[in-house]
Amino acid sequence: MHWRLPVTRGETITCYDDLGKPKTHGLEQRYVSPTTGICRKLVVQAVTPIGKREVAIRDHTSQASKIAYRLTNPPIRWWIIFEYIALWVWFTLKLLWSFVRLLIQLFYPHNLGDDTGEDTDLYNTGYYKPYSRQFSGQLWAARSPKEHSSRAIDEGEMDIRTHTLYPRLLIIRDPIRNEWVPCADRDIIIHTKFIAISFYSVLGQKYNAYWLDLECVGETPSEKNRDLYCMADVYRGAEMTLIMLGKYATGENKCWRGWGERMWTMPEALLSRHLCYKFRDREAVTPLSLLQLANLAYTSYDVEQAIINAYSGKDPLERLERLTLLKSAIWRRGAANLSPGVSSPPPRLERMGETPVTDEAYKAQRVYALMGFFEHRIHPNRLEDNLHALVRLSMANDNDRIVERMVSMLPSTITNEACWYSDNDIYDAKLWDILPEIQVAGITENGALVVDGCRAAAIRWKDFPDVAHMTPYSLRRKIIGFIPYLSWPTIFIGISIYTIHHVEGIALIVIGVVLLIISPRLFVFSQSGRIVEAQPWFIGVKGVISIGEAERHLYGAASGHFPRMYFTPSGSQFSVPEQGTQRGGSPTQYGNAKQADSGPDAGHIYTLIDTCSSTMYYFRAERPPTVCIFAGREGGLGRFVLCSERCNINELHKESVLRMPMEISDSMELCGWIALG
Repeated sequence: MHWRLPVTRGETITCYDDLGKPKTHGLEQRYVSPTTGICRKLVVQAVTPIGKREVAIRDHTSQASKIAYRLTNPPIRWWIIFEYIALWVWFTLKLLWSFVRLLIQLFYPHNLGDDTGEDTDLYNTGYYKPYSRQFSGQLWAARSPKEHSSRAIDEGEMDIRTHTLYPRLLIIRDPIRNEWVPCADRDIIIHTKFIAISFYSVLGQKYNAYWLDLECVGETPSEKNRDLYCMADVYRGAEMTLIMLGKYATGENKCWRGWGERMWTMPEALLSRHLCYKFRDREAVTPLSLLQLANLAYTSYDVEQAIINAYSGKDPLERLERLTLLKSAIWRRGAANLSPGVSSPPPRLERMGETPVTDEAYKAQRVYALMGFFEHRIHPNRLEDNLHALVRLSMANDNDRIVERMVSMLPSTITNEACWYSDNDIYDAKLWDILPEIQVAGITENGALVVDGCRAAAIRWKDFPDVAHMTPYSLRRKIIGFIPYLSWPTIFIGISIYTIHHVEGIALIVIGVVLLIISPRLFVFSQSGRIVEAQPWFIGVKGVISIGEAERHLYGAASGHFPRMYFTPSGSQFSVPEQGTQRGGSPTQYGNAKQADSGPDAGHIYTLIDTCSSTMYYFRAERPPTVCIFAGREGGLGRFVLCSERCNINELHKESVLRMPMEISDSMELCGWIALG
């Protein structure tokens, strides 16, 4: 009998390129090559490499430059002197090889091969490496009616106007039969004053009609959606809104807190002309103002009190700030969970204890409670959640651009799905502080935000490239940089004339040897000078590296007082500004980032180097971001979203957000639609 060992295969996924060709690969992190557009495995250079996909930090700068830098720092310990001598011999051989290459190029210009193993193809296009993949799927809901949307549109949805002047249904008292009967006759409704009941109750307040969500919301889905769509107008059109509370015996504060915890109390109170309230076990009906309401129902909530002050005229807020505070207040309220002491709904005593109609079945009810404060509304849909509805509401009210602003924010926790959503910002910026540079085109069925107008660039992780750069012209550096290459020719000339003129030959040999000895320092000085211009690159490193190490990997050896990289004063969560007269980043952020990388965030701290602005950033991310997107402006800097790629679903995932100089966006190429999921 032959036994076969079981064969286990790793889990795989399938992605598609821009031509629709499938490619199957493992679950490891991937990226789209900016030069070929092919999906490849991501190789990450790390301070401390772990696993197969991480490698030690490496670069393509000149070996002679790096050796010269080490030779200009002589060994302190005597046993390293042999290594120092070996490096010096190797450096002199590099100079000799440069002389031999020059001779070969003079006599055989077409036979010169590049066997140095270095990337000598330097160029400066003035642009970062582009992100070469676009969103190619279909939208669930689109901004433009010309685009295909897979969202099912309910019957009659397109026939509803933005605002309505009267409710679809009222409960009107029939004076002949002395009964309350529902009425849908427009001619009767528009001539009837009515009272709106907040949390479904009715009393004889000298009105012959009332509107109660439990009784006036339709039975069919289309009627319910339409009534929910127009609910804000009901409270605007009512002569008065009556707030029914629980029993006074259970505690006045308890009753008010229970009422204030419901999300629909915000539009009910703020959109009404007049307010009054009544406890179930008391006959008195008491009028109240918005300020009184804030003290009774929202005493511990600063956001709600600010909203009340704005609507009462005491402390006006800008439109976007007001809408943002309303969203915050409504979002943190429960849906249908009622607190003890909240009243049940007379006069239909047989229906007491039921959940309000406005609080059942709708997943996106928070958005529907919020949309009454916007100029344009969206038609409710029982199948959509809050995020889908929020995107539709934002697209319908483009002037506010709420969702576009969220993309540029860095929340304390980035969700695994719908990473674009944010309720807060690590940099303490408010939604109205951000000026977006992108536009939302739509949202996909799985909640990915599709945006247009992005400038994007690829981040290089595998190594440091040989960066083309330019320093200020200096004749002295040019001359000093040329001297080391004269050492070997001087020695060869001295040897050749030694047989004829011993003294002259020995003198030339000595001069050549002296030049070899001082060549490393001359070579290092010739490479110095500040960087005037450099080919734009985003370069990533897992872990924390110092400025000096980054400079050596980018530009090799350098001497003098010309820093080539700078810390950001306010660009990342680890940034610390200098306190002097000149704006700059404090070196203490290096120690802070090192400490974070050895603490709870170990393995999630990264370094990003931008050669265009010569700035370094330390940031935290779950995975190495491979794409940088310019999304907006705030506080005098640009908001750049760092994203990882999910090739199997053609989406990007927000990993972090950095504040970088806005002018570097001019070096980023425009890309088409991208999806943030």
